[in-house]
Amino acid sequence: MDLNHVINTEVRDAFARLGLDEDQAFVSLSNRKDLCDYQVNSAFRLSKTLKKKPLDIADEISKELGKSGIIASSASCAPGFVNIKVSEDFLADFVNKLSGDKDLGVEKIPSPYRLIMDYGGPNVAKPLHIGHLRSAVIGEAIKRMERRIGVEVISDVHLGDFGLQMGLIIEELKDTDPTLVYFDKNFTGKYPDEAPFCAGELEEIYPRASKRSKEDEDFKRRALKATSDLQGGDRGYNALLSHILNVSISDMKENYERLDVSFDLWLGESDAQKYVPDMIDGFVRDGFAHESEGALVIDVSRETDSKEIPPCIVRKSDGASLYATTDLATLVQRIGDYSPDEVLYIVDKRQSLHFTQVFRAAKKTGIVPEGTALTFLGFGTMNGRDKKPFKTRQGGVMRLKDLIDDIEDVMYEKIIENKKEKNEKIDEQRERTTAKTVALSALKYADLSNQAQKDYVFDIDRFTSFEGNTGPYILYTMVRIKSILRKSQTGEKDPEGKIAYNGNEGERELLLKIAQYPNEAGEAAKEKAPHKLCAYIYELCDAFNHFYHETKILADGDEERKKSNLSLINTVLRVLEDGIFMLGFSAPDSM
Repeated sequence: MDLNHVINTEVRDAFARLGLDEDQAFVSLSNRKDLCDYQVNSAFRLSKTLKKKPLDIADEISKELGKSGIIASSASCAPGFVNIKVSEDFLADFVNKLSGDKDLGVEKIPSPYRLIMDYGGPNVAKPLHIGHLRSAVIGEAIKRMERRIGVEVISDVHLGDFGLQMGLIIEELKDTDPTLVYFDKNFTGKYPDEAPFCAGELEEIYPRASKRSKEDEDFKRRALKATSDLQGGDRGYNALLSHILNVSISDMKENYERLDVSFDLWLGESDAQKYVPDMIDGFVRDGFAHESEGALVIDVSRETDSKEIPPCIVRKSDGASLYATTDLATLVQRIGDYSPDEVLYIVDKRQSLHFTQVFRAAKKTGIVPEGTALTFLGFGTMNGRDKKPFKTRQGGVMRLKDLIDDIEDVMYEKIIENKKEKNEKIDEQRERTTAKTVALSALKYADLSNQAQKDYVFDIDRFTSFEGNTGPYILYTMVRIKSILRKSQTGEKDPEGKIAYNGNEGERELLLKIAQYPNEAGEAAKEKAPHKLCAYIYELCDAFNHFYHETKILADGDEERKKSNLSLINTVLRVLEDGIFMLGFSAPDSM
């Protein structure tokens, strides 16, 4: 069900009857809702070939469209536009059909399509911080949107677990307790099942080791050697890595669950390591890689490049792997295991050059087939009011857990304040639960309502407001609808009344906005653009609130009109629930 397609078909049919080129039948949504719903701007293109004034052609198109039962009115206006208003009865009928469809008219893609999504990307042994927020939130929304239109999505957290931070931790542990069995090169038995550290201790070990490496060259050299030994298969070091992973992943999952973010795969760089030797040998054997200053590189520059693209380094001079190496090996693994149609990376946009190198190397060497798309969706920075990357009040990098806690506390205080103003009974446990739900909407909507590629300013006061373009405003609107439905005589979740147009301008605006949902949701998913879905949801909420303030829904004396209105707002609620689920949050029953 696609209202835009229906209108476009009507215009094409009118063009055909007039003998005009149907391929010139361009229809667009109007940005002047006071004048029309849709606009046809084709007369300007046709005027040259027909040698007529655009306005004269627009007059002909307008008259022909006036014969359609779907179009209530069409009018030409200077210098050559055609303004279209859709029939209210048709809109009501369209929304009834949409409401009766379990998918709310959102169409599935016509052919099977498998998408692997790489998002999250946290390094183990470190707590999740605010820099991990955007990848997780944007990735989760796109995953849900893609699945909504029938794409088979496989999501992978892609842990950073094989780089220098591992060598730093290993050397720090060795200096702290050299008697640990993991450092005994002659040990051949089974390593302990229990880690020699807990999550809290692990979080202290890495910063200490990192700071030390910047001050102690010998320690850094040993850490680099430990990293190389780990990647080379050192048995004790890999046993330590298993402990680090188990402890870190448990803590990560707890934080991701608070964001309602999940992954199908919890794989890391270490899982792809077994593919590296054969991959590197193939690069050398087939002439794709060559030595440069001791390192092994693949040239990926092109004559058409407007700026220099350096070679992709796949092995350092000391034999160690780099991010490019493990990213390429991970592609070998993904292509072999899943044969995806596309691999999508949702990563900080500052990694653009890296992924250009990796993608070109992957295609050049043939480890990724030509028909498989490699897509980089680079996101911008979440900044504070000072327009600089968001920090704690002390100037440090804020932990993700602390940010979520802060927003939940702010929402709780606002909910309590609202209850006191209304003199309503306060249930602390219930309000805390509600605050968590509303806080998640504030956090996610603040991020997703901005175009992913752009930086944005996170203003906790603005984004936790119940007014304006915010998550809490969306949820407040939904709670208002739920309250009306509860108070209705039937008290049913799905009223039985048929939606009809009753002559209310706010009602017309609401019908039109609902009717556009299948197209808006489908296009946002295809474009991987959560911000477009957010914009639609906000406009739908505004349309509902306009309708609500000018309509007596429960107090209407006309029973049929009352049933129609209840069915209408119930459809609004279902659309909003579907939309916010794709964005990754939900609405409480009351606030």
